[in-house]
Amino acid sequence: MKETKLIVKNKFLKKYKSGYPLIMKDAIINMNALKEEGQLIRLLDEKKGFIGKGYYGIQNKGYGWILTQNEKEKIDHSFFHKKLLEAIKRRKKLYMDRNTTAFRVFNGEGDGIGGFTVDYFDGFYLINWYSKGIYTFKDYIINTLKNLSGCRGIYEKKRFDTGGKFIEEDGYVWGERAKFPLIVKENGVNFAIYLNEGAMVGVFLDQREVRKAIRDKYAKDKNVLNTFSYTGAFSVFAALGGARKTTSVDLANRSLPKTIEHFSLNNIDYEAQDIIVEDVFGYFKYAQKKNLKFDLIILDPPSFAKSKKNRFSAAKDYKDLLKSVINITEDGGVIVASTNCASFDMKKFKDFIDKAFNEMDKKYKILEEYRLPEDFRTIREFREGNYLKVVFIKKY
Repeated sequence: MKETKLIVKNKFLKKYKSGYPLIMKDAIINMNALKEEGQLIRLLDEKKGFIGKGYYGIQNKGYGWILTQNEKEKIDHSFFHKKLLEAIKRRKKLYMDRNTTAFRVFNGEGDGIGGFTVDYFDGFYLINWYSKGIYTFKDYIINTLKNLSGCRGIYEKKRFDTGGKFIEEDGYVWGERAKFPLIVKENGVNFAIYLNEGAMVGVFLDQREVRKAIRDKYAKDKNVLNTFSYTGAFSVFAALGGARKTTSVDLANRSLPKTIEHFSLNNIDYEAQDIIVEDVFGYFKYAQKKNLKFDLIILDPPSFAKSKKNRFSAAKDYKDLLKSVINITEDGGVIVASTNCASFDMKKFKDFIDKAFNEMDKKYKILEEYRLPEDFRTIREFREGNYLKVVFIKKY
């Protein structure tokens, strides 16, 4: 395939030569050379010196990804095949773990090819495509996966605008059709997975180590509040860790049946737990008014959230959200503050925490912190990729 030459502005040279993989509009002199997503790209400096090769694909803030800084390396089937097999080899320990049958197999630029991810669910592979550009290479990726030992079937989710031309039925691509719910394990706990229901599948795999810590170290005999609870995964781990009671709060109507399903799958009496469908912001006001207090609160909001009465942006509003939580946390209690917002780093996140406690005139201690688990591989040159920040905070 012919390569389109793109010229990088001098002021961005150091960034790209050091291995930054995302092709940004502001960095390129001749963006008009790009015509069709999936085009192969050759990045050059203003003196026509080679920088790297990649492809054109519009995704969030980027216009494609650099895949290699080796001028002689071809971007072809064997390139994709090799990168996928290398990624799978890195997860060998997880493949052999009978207590965990759901994890990430390929994490975009962290494994050498930005623009898509692959997750594993007990023999089934789910590909998330993030641009039309990467989707043009789909056969390379699908053919590699379907030849893997133990691959039962493949599903996909297109997370880019298809302009209504393609109506995705259930995302099925190849092999056996999964029977839903597909029951998987995470550290011995059962989860119900639906590969055929929109963007969400039933659990966020990047919180695996946090859930384990809650079960093994923090939940025993505690009154636990799980906010923005989605399908109740944190609540299930807390209950299995010996929590006195769990309360799960989420605005989405589906959170009720999904949370009941997860409790039931793990032989927990869901009627002994509180599952509340309500705007979390409204619940905080209610809890404060009723003088409710919790020993352990999990605060894991989306980066952006909107309800009839409230708009939330993690970058702007996390501090104030945390203040609402401090109000209803027992002295000596623990807050699990979490965010997947990539627009600020851990230092900034800890600044939010510090300001929230100072403004509430409360003392605190950071007990431990978590980033992405090892299967969500990241590279030092692309810090935005290491988005997850979780801090366990003790309130005094």
